Amino acid sequence: MPPKLQNIRASKKSTQDFVPVREVRDGIIVLKDGGLRAVLLASSLNFALKSEDEQTAFIIQFQNFLNSLDFSTQIFVQSRMLDIRPYIASLETAYKNQLDDLMRIQIREYIEFVKSFTEAANIMTKNFFVIVPYAPTALSMTKNGPASLMPWNRKKRGSEETNRTFEEQVTQLEQRVAIVQQGLVRTGVRTVQLGTEETIELLYKMFNPGEERKPMSLEVSNK
Repeated sequence: MPPKLQNIRASKKSTQDFVPVREVRDGIIVLKDGGLRAVLLASSLNFALKSEDEQTAFIIQFQNFLNSLDFSTQIFVQSRMLDIRPYIASLETAYKNQLDDLMRIQIREYIEFVKSFTEAANIMTKNFFVIVPYAPTALSMTKNGPASLMPWNRKKRGSEETNRTFEEQVTQLEQRVAIVQQGLVRTGVRTVQLGTEETIELLYKMFNPGEERKPMSLEVSNK
């Protein structure tokens, strides 16, 4: 095999090894080390527009929320350029289907205005996420004793035991998710847990920032 081809294959392998995700199962990210992660999409609020009393109340509630946690969490902000291509495409369709000449002129002018405005303003969209972790302890992984680590015993236990263990770990993770959601709702921040499709889409956009897919359809109501 030519050295250049070997280097390319080695590079691809190292890139895959860099990604710590093994799979996304039932909306839960399963890491290669066995850890689990749940992803919550959080609503936003404009802190600067709140009164001084409201700001103080928010800070106190958020402080209480952090102090109530006995596990770590990660707050992740995703900033992306606003993709207006689907909107422009819908306007182009309306332009083609419009029979009135005056309306066609107005639609064309509006399309050009939207394009120039978004290019000049450099509009960004932001999504806010909270990552809730759960790492299985060594005790839970070997709860059946040292014999459970033997290869023949692992095969004997089979996939049924693996699924049962996964469900138990997910239950522990869901308890943490509930704690985070209850704590944040007291600050006025609402959250919703991403499903499998939304989680895969989020990971895809993170590792492929130059490629576009459909925008995230999941929304968090502020009402």
